[in-house]
Amino acid sequence: MTESDEGSRALRDRLVDVGAELLATEGVQALTLREIARRAGVSHGAPRRYFPTHLELLSAIARRGFVELAARVEEARGTLGDGGADPRAQVAALGRVYLEFATRERGMYELMFRHDLLESGHLGLRDTSLPLFGVLVDLVGRVRPDADARVVAGSLWANLHGIAQLWRWGSLQLATGTDDFAPFLRTTLDAYLGPEDGR
Repeated sequence: MTESDEGSRALRDRLVDVGAELLATEGVQALTLREIARRAGVSHGAPRRYFPTHLELLSAIARRGFVELAARVEEARGTLGDGGADPRAQVAALGRVYLEFATRERGMYELMFRHDLLESGHLGLRDTSLPLFGVLVDLVGRVRPDADARVVAGSLWANLHGIAQLWRWGSLQLATGTDDFAPFLRTTLDAYLGPEDGR
């Protein structure tokens, strides 16, 4: 790799870094090419050398979010053992990580699932996001071999996404008087996977 290539990659990474920082502090609406360029200290046209469209830059930022979420999922599964842990416990860990990510990384979480804003076929975004869903499908299939694992996993994910959104807006806390999403996660797992053994 030439020095010029390294410089290009460094600037490209810097633009994604700045976009992720902006997302964390100001949300999706602040992610304009001009603002990212300004904060990165480059001309407003510079991002277009690496990201010809605004959608491609947003996709690159979202990809970083999926990479981070995948790393957290793998770390959580790793604490349960080397993949041989009870699949239901792994789904519970995955659900917990997902809800924690949604509540702590609000801007990134919102962008990651805004397919109306993203070009998911670009920059490996689908290659990063779909394997996460594949992990969930595999685990659900091991817990519920009697069911269509893809449909059950999709429904479970939609339920977790709803919990995450309502939690982020403060609606669930207001309606239920709780400040812990664990009971919602447990209830969701029971609904889609059946009650945990011994309960």
